[in-house]
Amino acid sequence: MNAPTARPRPPRFSHTEGQSPEAADFGIPASGWRRRFFVIIFEADTPAGRAFDLALLVLILASVAVVMLDSLNLMSTRVGTFLGGLEWLFTALFTAEYLARLWCVDRPARYARSFFGIVDLLAVLPAYLAFLVPGLNALIDVRILRLFRVFRILKLTAYIREYRILGRALRASARKILIFITTVGMMVVLLGTVMYVIEGPENGYTSIPISIYWAITTITTVGFGDITPRTDLGRGIASFMMLLGWGILAVPTGIVTAEMAAERFGQAPASRDDRRCESCAAGGHAPAAKYCQECGAPLPPVS
Repeated sequence: MNAPTARPRPPRFSHTEGQSPEAADFGIPASGWRRRFFVIIFEADTPAGRAFDLALLVLILASVAVVMLDSLNLMSTRVGTFLGGLEWLFTALFTAEYLARLWCVDRPARYARSFFGIVDLLAVLPAYLAFLVPGLNALIDVRILRLFRVFRILKLTAYIREYRILGRALRASARKILIFITTVGMMVVLLGTVMYVIEGPENGYTSIPISIYWAITTITTVGFGDITPRTDLGRGIASFMMLLGWGILAVPTGIVTAEMAAERFGQAPASRDDRRCESCAAGGHAPAAKYCQECGAPLPPVS
């Protein structure tokens, strides 16, 4: 099929309609190599973006595996030098990725202050701190800084769509969950205080905070057993709290599930698909569209 005869319209940047959230938040360059890199790095709906994200997933998992292996004495003794070399290779790659993200956005400071910008910084900062500040071990064991590299696994949430859906559902249900947690908090304070009065110090309930601790472990059905009621009334209250705990555990799950269902059925109308233009990153195209509705560039095929 031939290209449309109408002259393509230039990209519009005065609004965020049809653009990805990253383009709206961090700013997408108008043209040039910075724009191409933006589409590859931030747009997961293009073939190049999907390949980039897949490569990052492999690197993240491999780097976390290296940190875990290095924590084993046997592996550290035998192949510690090799693992250290791999770690610096991963650090260099993630540093290049972080700098590339700052370079290809119009508002790098906003990206640096964002959640994923901070995660990207945490993925590389501990290695440089341990290398540049050797005397830091006088204040804190350098191994703790090395363990912070495991924060790289948080970078996975930026490249898997389901994480984003779960994140939006959690944000949408945050107030309901907060009210629920507040209600549970009041219950454990009241019931813990009652148990302090009923059982008393002679049965292990030496203070109200200790009794509240017992109430939390009981209502969450953990039951460490370090403190147990001795009186019949106390056991009756404990039984009620354990049964109540089963119902309490289901409430936040239902709240988040309802938000995820609303998110799912409220998105992706049948008349649109999730393809994004490789040139201007615009989305919201009709399934049968072959050219971008914003700039006229050819669209990737429907996957």
